[in-house]
Amino acid sequence: MPGQKQRIYSSNVDVKGFSFLESKKQSKEEEKPSFADLTLCLLEVIIAQLDLKDNIRASAVCKTWREAGLYVRKVDKPPWLMYLPKRGNLFELYDPLQLKMYTLNLPELAKSMVCYSRDGWLLMRKTISSEMFFFNPFTRKLINLPKCALSYDAIAFSCAPTSGTCILLAFKHVAFGITATSTCHPEATEWVTEDLNFHLQFGSDTLKHSNVVYAKRRFYCLAGQGSLYYFDPSSREWHFIYAYKQPCPYISGRLSYRYERKKKRIFLAVRKGVFFKIYTCGGEKPIVYKLEDDEWEEINSTTLDGLTIFTGLHSSEMRVNLPWMRNSIYFPRLRYNVKRCVSYSFDEERYYPRKQWQEQEDLCPLENLWIRPPKKALDYM
Repeated sequence: MPGQKQRIYSSNVDVKGFSFLESKKQSKEEEKPSFADLTLCLLEVIIAQLDLKDNIRASAVCKTWREAGLYVRKVDKPPWLMYLPKRGNLFELYDPLQLKMYTLNLPELAKSMVCYSRDGWLLMRKTISSEMFFFNPFTRKLINLPKCALSYDAIAFSCAPTSGTCILLAFKHVAFGITATSTCHPEATEWVTEDLNFHLQFGSDTLKHSNVVYAKRRFYCLAGQGSLYYFDPSSREWHFIYAYKQPCPYISGRLSYRYERKKKRIFLAVRKGVFFKIYTCGGEKPIVYKLEDDEWEEINSTTLDGLTIFTGLHSSEMRVNLPWMRNSIYFPRLRYNVKRCVSYSFDEERYYPRKQWQEQEDLCPLENLWIRPPKKALDYM
């Protein structure tokens, strides 16, 4: 009968169609991605948004989630990038970990320039009167300082001015073998200035000296050729640290002519008493050395051990185990199109963003700096 044949034909189609759909469904289920397929970097970004209680719960899912949860739970807080406007009182601060931008209205900083940054404090100098003061952009606390008469090459301070042990240092190479050195503290009425016997051996005009760091109760700085020296405030003496210097191809060697027109910088950073020096040259790969047993050793992604270096002319910071930011150098140049900063990844051996600036452009402009935010920084916004 026609109807019976039709039913038999339909039954055959249903059986074949069912087997086809079933196999297609199984293949889709096999290809369907799951949370277990997420990379460790993505898991860290996701779990970083959780509070401690939910972080512990997520860490119990599997071994990969546990690893990501522990990294985020023990993570250091990175410094924020502070952009100093040339006009107006509206200052922008960028959190490189959360990828967020904040603003602060700071009329107290009008007609002033930043000299140094440490522990969330700024050392400022008024452009007209040259008077100096400490300023905390979050608490708005201001501490006046006596005027520094020395036309210094570099200036720094040891710790927060409210600690009671803060020391300020300013120095200038005035003649061969003579370094004018000024020191002060927040409660002082004047700076103490002396001409000390020491030759800083500054380099060329394109690479004079690094930023100044404070460690082991001393102020440290790098000369233009990479020599490490320090000032001891207790003895008021300058000293060299005799360590073998690895030559930097950007400032020496037979291929140095390739880098003559590019902006060169040298930076010094310290973490737990271990010193790092960083050479940069335009868009070339940064070169990082670590001081080991009186010898500078070049390091890479495997020997950085998860460190993140934040370089700058006003100061440098180092952090460990920052989610998706490990084994990288961050520079205080802000990308105005998407409000993010330039960085270099040693794991991927490339800049982010790639080649979005001219090779001669400076990655560390004077108007940008890294600053350490307080624990509840958002309460001050």
